[in-house]
Amino acid sequence: MACKPNKANYIYESETLKIQQLTENTFVHISYLQTESFGNVPCNGMIVIDNGEALIVDTPTHDSSSKELLEWIENSLKVKPKGVVVTHFHADCLGGLNEFHNRQILSYASTKTIAWAKERNETVPQHGFDIYLELRVGNKKVVNEFLGEGHTRDNIVSYFPTDKVIFGGCLIKEVGAGKGNLADANVDGWSATVARITEKYADAVIVIPGHGKSGGQELLNYTLELFQNNSK
Repeated sequence: MACKPNKANYIYESETLKIQQLTENTFVHISYLQTESFGNVPCNGMIVIDNGEALIVDTPTHDSSSKELLEWIENSLKVKPKGVVVTHFHADCLGGLNEFHNRQILSYASTKTIAWAKERNETVPQHGFDIYLELRVGNKKVVNEFLGEGHTRDNIVSYFPTDKVIFGGCLIKEVGAGKGNLADANVDGWSATVARITEKYADAVIVIPGHGKSGGQELLNYTLELFQNNSK
């Protein structure tokens, strides 16, 4: 059963990785990316588990923190990581992808993400899809979908219907956040994309942003309003 997260109570915490449990089957992993413009930025990803398997959405920012995450999943949750979904082509989503590939864990991303990862000489996700991809974790499904441009031209969202948890990634802002990195953004289309997400996933109880605190539908509403005035 989904419950809205309150203050962060980490079930695992080190200098390079934090993990917060949101529901019985979903977790947020938080790693850090040093940037010139925004300093040392905490970056969110999601873990979904069921029936002895785990699906990860976005890698930690580095291979070392991916190793730390995967070992925690195996040793603490006692489940097998079966795949990772990359939600867009920036380093906070695929910076630790090599470690997943080294462990023979399958990776998935939109065909646009794969193309831009190749162009930027990043580690390239293995399996592509155009608009919609449904993956199984244990006996449950995770829906991955491109609903329009925003933070980047390829940003997707991932939804776990069982627990009503949606990972919005960098397309979705925590309440009170600024517009963030707009280097690859479509600011004119951002609000329309979030409106489509809000309509399609109106039953989502927990919304995970790319950075900052998870919450409820208020994160979608805040992001939509933030980019209605779309001047950079």
